[in-house]
Amino acid sequence: MVVLSFKVLRAFGEKHPNVSDALRSWYSIAEKADWANFHEMKNTFNSVDSVGNDRYVFNVKGNHCRLVVLINFGNRTMYILFVGTHSEYSKIDASTIKFKKK
Repeated sequence: MVVLSFKVLRAFGEKHPNVSDALRSWYSIAEKADWANFHEMKNTFNSVDSVGNDRYVFNVKGNHCRLVVLINFGNRTMYILFVGTHSEYSKIDASTIKFKKK
C-alpha cells in the first residue's frame, strides 16, 4: 500500500516517544501490505475498525493512541487523516475527517 503521509506519524511520535516505535512498526507493515479489502486488513490488524466512508481506525500500542486512515483499496492508497490520544480522538468524527496536505 502507498501510505500518505509518514511525517504525521513522525511528528506525533516526537511528541509522544512512548508510541513512536509502534507507529513506525504499523507504517512498515501497512506499506508492505497488499490488501484488497477490509477483511484482509483485519487479518493483519485485528483491532482495526471500519467507521464508514472508507475510513478505518487502528488502535496503536495496545490502545495508547488512535490512527484514522482513509483507504482506497482499488488503487492501494492509504491517507493518514488523524493520529492522536484517546481524548483527542473523542473530539473528532472519524467518519468525516478530511485529508490535509501538510
